[in-house]
Amino acid sequence: QVQLVESGGGSVQAGGSLRLSCAASEYSRSCMGWFRQAPGKEREGVAVSYTGGGSIYYADSVKGRFTISQDNAKNTVYLQMNSLKPEDTAMYYCASVRKLFRTQCGTDVSDFRYWGQGTQVTVSS
Repeated sequence: QVQLVESGGGSVQAGGSLRLSCAASEYSRSCMGWFRQAPGKEREGVAVSYTGGGSIYYADSVKGRFTISQDNAKNTVYLQMNSLKPEDTAMYYCASVRKLFRTQCGTDVSDFRYWGQGTQVTVSS
C-alpha cells in the first residue's frame, strides 16, 4: 500500500502562486498525478509525470501556468501553480500507480491506484 501525503494548499488571490507537495512512501517506477475536484464537478486530471522521466501531461486549462516536478531524493512530487485563477479553486489530490514504463501512464482517475487525502486550494478574485 502506497501512502501519499499532500501539503501546500491554502488561500490566495487571483494572480498569485502556490506550490503543492506530495510525499510518497513508495516512489520508484510510478506514474504520479495531480488531480482536482471542485464542488459539484467530477475529479479531473491536472498534470502527470513519471518518476525519473519528467512531465507527461498537462490539462489545457493549466498549460503554461502549472508545472509538475520531482525530487527523487525526497520521494516527493510538486505542483507549482502560478497565475492562479478563481476557477482553479478545488481540492487537489495526488495519485500514483506503479508502471514499468513511462508510456503506460494514463491521465484519467481510473488509471491511478493510490490517492492522498487532498489539499484545498482557494483562489479569490
